[in-house]
Amino acid sequence: MSATEQGPQYVVPQPNLVPVHDYPGRMAAIPPSRMFLINKSLKTYLEHNPGGQVFDASQGDGGASLPGVPRAILDAAHELQCRKGTAYDMPYGCDEFRTSVIEDYWKPNSGLGLGPANVLAGVGGRDILIKAYTAMLTLGAGRIGDVILTTRVPWISYNWGPYGIGGNVLLAPGDDRDGWAYTPESIAECVRFAAATGRRIAGIVITCPDNPTGKTLTTERQVSLGKAALAAGVGYVLYDWMYHWVTDEAPMDVNTFLPQFDAQERPRVMILDGITKSLGASNVRNSHLLASEEIIKFISGRASHAVIPSYHSQAVAIAAYREGFGRAAAPIIGPTNASRTLLNEFVAQRGLTAITGKGYYAFINVAPWLRAAGLPSSEALGQRLAEQHGVAVVPGSFFSSFGDDWIRFSYATPPERTAGALERLMHGLAALES
Repeated sequence: MSATEQGPQYVVPQPNLVPVHDYPGRMAAIPPSRMFLINKSLKTYLEHNPGGQVFDASQGDGGASLPGVPRAILDAAHELQCRKGTAYDMPYGCDEFRTSVIEDYWKPNSGLGLGPANVLAGVGGRDILIKAYTAMLTLGAGRIGDVILTTRVPWISYNWGPYGIGGNVLLAPGDDRDGWAYTPESIAECVRFAAATGRRIAGIVITCPDNPTGKTLTTERQVSLGKAALAAGVGYVLYDWMYHWVTDEAPMDVNTFLPQFDAQERPRVMILDGITKSLGASNVRNSHLLASEEIIKFISGRASHAVIPSYHSQAVAIAAYREGFGRAAAPIIGPTNASRTLLNEFVAQRGLTAITGKGYYAFINVAPWLRAAGLPSSEALGQRLAEQHGVAVVPGSFFSSFGDDWIRFSYATPPERTAGALERLMHGLAALES
């Protein structure tokens, strides 16, 4: 053995070493998500009002506020797990899950060229998103520090997920009267802005129905925005459809959606979906990515050294897909749709300014009450409503400063609970004026 072979040796050749850079030491601290804590303030209300009733309109957790995954689905998943055993699966999940996603769930036409190899299982939406961001940054320009584009008031984890792996997040211009939705012009403006700072936009996230605002885009508008982004030079478009079943309209259909992208565009389109929202399976942690084989292989290779999804989470999805997903998710979809109807009527009757859309969030403007109370933003309001009035909502400030005058109200509850939460909310807001 030579002296060189006996000494230290890098795993990869010198030209492939990660360059030394001090950016991790100069990053802003990533704050923990406070959305998991806001409803804890309800305990304070109960301490002062023993036996009182509280309303949690903060979280979109069907498994807590609605029945969650039906027992029959859980029993079928357990039986699948017993037959499967407890051995390792592949980093992309298991072949049974991939096949079920294609054959039982999406059912793509043969002309789309989609098969099990285009499916990746994930441990919930956050897991898929982090893996997708990594693919965007690496397979596109191949650079740390490029940009992931989001709307003006994004889900809080869109802000910090990309940043944690070396992607900068850019908030696109938008009009609150349109739920801060993208426009082709705002996307083009962001591409120019990023270029002026020496960066490219590696990917854009288009969420429908949106979290936190509930804003819903037509299929045609989603397509036009995706095509505008790709034409402007954005590397990849990721459609987050985690809420698309929780609506009184038809869910998204890849057979009518994907053909609107040409052969050059389609490999740059990704679709995120899963069961955490529409099946009330928040803590089951199952989602999937539909993407090109190149993207799936790239992510699978890295996942083999990182996070591999559990079989049980996939088994729950398989059981629901084989049941017929609309039937399996009916205990979540039905009450939520009824609550949305009630909420829309309430908003109209009270003359509130709100974005209601679909999914199960409404974004409500509370600026008049904030001004009356001398509060600078909705951040302080959230705790006050929970502790003093027994209703938990999420301050819009948690998402970005552009949401300071707003709150997110979750109506993933039975109609009677939604009605109670709305009345308690208005009672709490009225107290600010006294």
